[in-house]
Amino acid sequence: MVALTLSPTKTLFLNSHLLHSTFKPHFINPYSTKTHSLHSSRFLSFNLVTCKLKSPQDIKNKDKDISKKIVLSEAAPSLAEKGGDGGGGGEGNGNGEVKAKSGGNLMRLVKRFPRKVLGVLSNLPLAIGEMFAVAALMALGTFIDQGEAPDFYFQKYPEDNPVLGFFTWRWVLTLGFDHMYSSPVFLGTLVLLGASLVACTYTTQIPLVKVARRWNFLDSSEAIRKQEYSDTLPRASVQDLGVLLMGAGYEVFLKGPSLYAFKGLAGRFAPIGVHLAMLLIMAGGTLSAAGSFRGSVTVPQGLNFVVGDVLGPTGFLSTPTDAFNTEVHINRFYMDYYDSGEVSQFYTDLSLFDLDGKEIMRKTISVNDPLRYGGITIYQTDWSFSALQILKDDEGPFNLAMAPIKINGDKKLFGTFLPVGDAESPNVKGISMLARDLQSIVIYDLEGKFSGVRRPGSKLPIDIDGSRIVIVDAIGSSGLDLKTDPGVPIVYAGFGALMLTTCISFLSHSRIWALQDGTMVVVGGKTNRAKAEFPEEMDRLLDRVPEIVESSRSKEPDNVSG
Repeated sequence: MVALTLSPTKTLFLNSHLLHSTFKPHFINPYSTKTHSLHSSRFLSFNLVTCKLKSPQDIKNKDKDISKKIVLSEAAPSLAEKGGDGGGGGEGNGNGEVKAKSGGNLMRLVKRFPRKVLGVLSNLPLAIGEMFAVAALMALGTFIDQGEAPDFYFQKYPEDNPVLGFFTWRWVLTLGFDHMYSSPVFLGTLVLLGASLVACTYTTQIPLVKVARRWNFLDSSEAIRKQEYSDTLPRASVQDLGVLLMGAGYEVFLKGPSLYAFKGLAGRFAPIGVHLAMLLIMAGGTLSAAGSFRGSVTVPQGLNFVVGDVLGPTGFLSTPTDAFNTEVHINRFYMDYYDSGEVSQFYTDLSLFDLDGKEIMRKTISVNDPLRYGGITIYQTDWSFSALQILKDDEGPFNLAMAPIKINGDKKLFGTFLPVGDAESPNVKGISMLARDLQSIVIYDLEGKFSGVRRPGSKLPIDIDGSRIVIVDAIGSSGLDLKTDPGVPIVYAGFGALMLTTCISFLSHSRIWALQDGTMVVVGGKTNRAKAEFPEEMDRLLDRVPEIVESSRSKEPDNVSG
């Protein structure tokens, strides 16, 4: 007997008119009587797999039997779905089937795993907890002094007298709280918060936007009347309503007697923008904490320093630039004073030089007015008294170093000593000079008695124990803070985007449905924010819909002539 085999497998497409979708949304153009439609068709496909007639010898084989399989689907099957002799998918030993099932279960588990992780990360209570954890760590970072030597923490947080009964220097140094904003604990919490924001955006916000953009027609009057706002126009046209809605800023779509309109879709995109802005802020803050350089220096007037010798890295992302080779020269340091004599402002005239000794920039900085060059910012933060320049018996000038004296709380006081007589004697005596700023010097004689006050540069001499002293100048030192912060532009951009998207999020997303039922139009709508204003807006729009009136000629009876 001859075996008849139908192969290979063929796919039959039934392209009948009845299987086509009749969905044709119309876009209204108020200036044209025509409508433009988008037509999309789908087809059903029948997959006829193998139909094979066997010989008697094949029938006797118990491991092989006649199989018939018909699959109904909306698309052509993949090659992996083929059965029969060539595919090997439907026939095999038991071990192979067990392995295939176990492999399929493993793949399904792997595919489900990211979904479970996303579900956990997008949990709102978890995200709120992460934000509180970040805020708590930042507050702790302001409480604990940052960047100090270990000895500082040994003394401030000793083990024999722990803060709150348990907090000692071991907590600070082990967890990296001495450099909180670049510590693994803080950065790990930021990464976890960022992952939650990304998961929430992917699993919640993006699907909401997709749903909001989808054309959603309601084909029953009951569904429309169930909306937050609903009304009925007894004699109206849904096309006229669509034209008015377009004039009010709505996007309008028609499908037969049904209408769907919406506006304010940007308000649905705003939460995504808020999440992205927060991610920018956190990324910029992380880059600032782990990729910056910082340093401070106090330089007397007339001296230089190299930027790279002052700046030190703050994290593992810190990378020096060519601007680190810049040399800074202190041309002049001076201060302004209030009428009471207190310091009101202090200034430093700076010059920047490149490796060739060429001046590339010059600026006088002050508090809140820094110098910026090559990503480096130089701030005026402090001042000191470096030296006092004097003439003694018309000889000199001599520079006497001024030393800080820590008395009277936080107020600055500096002093120096001018030896008189034999400087090698074990009982050296001399003239003492004290100053609290650069504008006046208080002078004491050999016995420590007050002798007078002189202003630097006044050229007014003072005689003390046979010595004639003239105060020529008071040389100050400028206290400067230097830093590089590559994350600042990112943080500024993030805050700008956050403010913008927060304002956009207050825009209402309003949706309106309408259905033409004979001469009657049923209208309904809802909004997500402007709950009070939306009904008033709808009333104003519906009041402008023209009423359909029957022609007077149709009502006149036919005149019969006699």
